[in-house]
Amino acid sequence: MKRTEGKVRKALDKFNMIQTGDKIAVGLSGGKDSLALLTLLANLRRYYPQKFDLVAITIDMHNGESDFSKITEYCNSLGVEHIILPSRLYELLFEVRKEHNPCSLCARLRRAMLAEEAKKLGCNKIALGHHADDFIETFFLSMFYESRLATFAPVTHLDRTGMIVIRPMLLVWESETRAIARNLPVFHNDCPADKNTQREFIKQMLKDLEPKIHQVHEHILSALTHPERNHLIKTDLIEISKKD
Repeated sequence: MKRTEGKVRKALDKFNMIQTGDKIAVGLSGGKDSLALLTLLANLRRYYPQKFDLVAITIDMHNGESDFSKITEYCNSLGVEHIILPSRLYELLFEVRKEHNPCSLCARLRRAMLAEEAKKLGCNKIALGHHADDFIETFFLSMFYESRLATFAPVTHLDRTGMIVIRPMLLVWESETRAIARNLPVFHNDCPADKNTQREFIKQMLKDLEPKIHQVHEHILSALTHPERNHLIKTDLIEISKKD
């Protein structure tokens, strides 16, 4: 746990994620990643130089019918208020729209709800549980399916709400969040698309590379988090090559 906390603190410092006086809403789905994030931030809150407050917000995909009582008890043990927002997202995505690859739309809708509620609670920042594996997978998803070289940023400003989104676990591996959440009240994900998405395909592709390329994940993460290692062809050179 201490080693993982060190990684989170490194990310907070490297990307200037938290300042004294921040009130941070943690997007708490109840999955292993968001529970790990909440745990790490709650621990860091005790000794991090920049003092901040936390509140946890859970969006109930089943309009208030899910049982998050154990999650609430855990939040209480950390001294963190737990807010549950009922929504009809499950019905909208899988019964009305019948989405086959709902992840992107679902994330956008949940993030919008989260930002609106966070603002009502007086928060100025939202912390999401994306980890290093998510960071890498999003890069390949953008390249393979959108023809873009892109991934999510460590810190993002939401113009519409004025909120700032931070991703403190950017340098933390999924295996580490799994270890932290092993004894926590993880909420079961009943998403019909689970394990059958484009992201899952990318995850498996990278896993297949592990025996063939030593530390392949570490190499990709290093390339993405060190701008000086970006030697991609610039736009003006592409235009020149088209004229030749």
